[in-house]
Amino acid sequence: MSSFLPAVAQQLFRDIQKTYEETSQIPDDLLIALKFIFGPCVLQALDLVDQHSVTCLSSPSGRKAFQVMGGSGHLYTCFESCHYCPCPAFAYTVLRRNEGLLCKHILAIYLCQAMGVTQQESVSDQQMSVLLSGTAIPDT
Repeated sequence: MSSFLPAVAQQLFRDIQKTYEETSQIPDDLLIALKFIFGPCVLQALDLVDQHSVTCLSSPSGRKAFQVMGGSGHLYTCFESCHYCPCPAFAYTVLRRNEGLLCKHILAIYLCQAMGVTQQESVSDQQMSVLLSGTAIPDT
């Protein structure tokens, strides 16, 4: 779990993980807690989870990155080692106005990890290097 999140949020994701493993559902009380902690982006993040929009890319060297297909069809790349998304909502709401902890894309990543439903894809170290440099992943 990310050290970027407050302890209460980290505990919430642990609770979601535990109950989801047992019931394959997120109970209403945990959904309400998500809404209370993360605000209006929760429903959009849950929609991204339902659409299987989160993919974890991993390379043989152990590096990981997440790609989230946004509702508009834009692909956002977020890295496991930092708390950042290149989407406009993150720049405006989180960085500029300091009105939220994260955007719907990062929340969807945390939810997918807690629920164990992240899509997995292996990429070569070369592909990961291209991804890390901010250019498109070439087809191989």
